[in-house]
Amino acid sequence: MSVQNITTAGARQSFVALKVLVIMTALLGVAYPAVVWAVGQVVVPGRADGQLVERDGRVVGSAIIGQSFPVEDDGWFHGRPSANDYDGLASAPTNLGPSNPDLLAAVRERRAAVAGVEGVAPSQVPADAVTASGSGLDASISPAYAALQVPRVAEARGLSESAVRELVERATSGRSLGFLGQPRVNVLELNLALENG
Repeated sequence: MSVQNITTAGARQSFVALKVLVIMTALLGVAYPAVVWAVGQVVVPGRADGQLVERDGRVVGSAIIGQSFPVEDDGWFHGRPSANDYDGLASAPTNLGPSNPDLLAAVRERRAAVAGVEGVAPSQVPADAVTASGSGLDASISPAYAALQVPRVAEARGLSESAVRELVERATSGRSLGFLGQPRVNVLELNLALENG
């Protein structure tokens, strides 16, 4: 085979490879994601866009991504701690193991802080009040942590504890499919209910 034939064959193979690259990019990089997005819009509208929550025409958060509420303001329910300051672009846990001294110190510090804010003994503070979730963006807390915060929030807002407990019950979801996960309280939904009175 001559050098010219090898060069021609190489050029043909390169052209074929380039065509395959363009076709696969169009199919898998444009068409497939567009079809998946469109199906998501039809099958589960709202969920395909991150379950954004709107009030008065503006987005105030997401039903599935936690956010920070002012800790110094006693009138809000507080969510789980975040390992990344609720940064949605840096969703991750701390990657510290359960026996890591830094994690243990952070948990002790958070437990004492929550106990002080809520006016309870440190032993009464639930685990989700002092540990970040795997994503660092958990939108929900346990019913136990929500119940712990009821007296503080009720007093700060001038509401009865029973009225605030009722709001907590309305924001509580059971186990998925009846058996997966744990009951949970969506913090954003609960705080919006408080804001709406």
